[in-house]
Amino acid sequence: MPPPLRRAVRSFVLRQGRMTDGQRKALDNLWPRFGLDATQPFDATTAFGREAPLILEIGFGNGESLLDQASQRPEWNFIGVEVHAPGIGHLLGELDKRGLANVRVYRADAIQVLAERIPDAGLHGIHLYFPDPWPKKRHHKRRIVNEDFVALIARKLGPGGCFHAATDWEEYATWMVEQLNRCPELRNSSSDGRFVENTGRRPHTRFERRGTRLGHGVWDLLYERKDSVGA
Repeated sequence: MPPPLRRAVRSFVLRQGRMTDGQRKALDNLWPRFGLDATQPFDATTAFGREAPLILEIGFGNGESLLDQASQRPEWNFIGVEVHAPGIGHLLGELDKRGLANVRVYRADAIQVLAERIPDAGLHGIHLYFPDPWPKKRHHKRRIVNEDFVALIARKLGPGGCFHAATDWEEYATWMVEQLNRCPELRNSSSDGRFVENTGRRPHTRFERRGTRLGHGVWDLLYERKDSVGA
């Protein structure tokens, strides 16, 4: 498995997490089946052996939400992008155990994958669940959701495609709405132009359930790519 590609200013910190024997074995044995090379051109039909709606999840962690959605939508194709090896190893092991063939994985910076590998209008959906909020003001430049990111996802979504984000930091949720609402190619699906209820669009993760028990709120954002500007 190759090391992750890197940008000068990243939205993540590359940590050397402890890997279990099972995760390491999954990486060694299953990466050739599920892994994608971020330095090579990408073609969805070649990667999956079929044509189907394509969903990309940014920073999937241990893959809990990605596994759930791939299981529920076997007729769709999914790409997961993550930089941390233990989470990738866990996901690969679960894909093999569950017999799921509709997921492929990049170990790379998601911004580079989107910009350099995904064709324009090539995605049916982009998911960003619980990204690092970088709460200190001096770190806001590291937040993945910014003007450039919003323009990028708008370009990569096909007409009617959706961007779905969730965070348990209210200030970051407001920040994201402000960034996204400025984009003329995207339409906020909320009736009040802010947040939506998570009514089955994404699974509740262990991370989220733990936060809920501690009294933390969760804010979901859903944006649709317009057929044309001004629509």
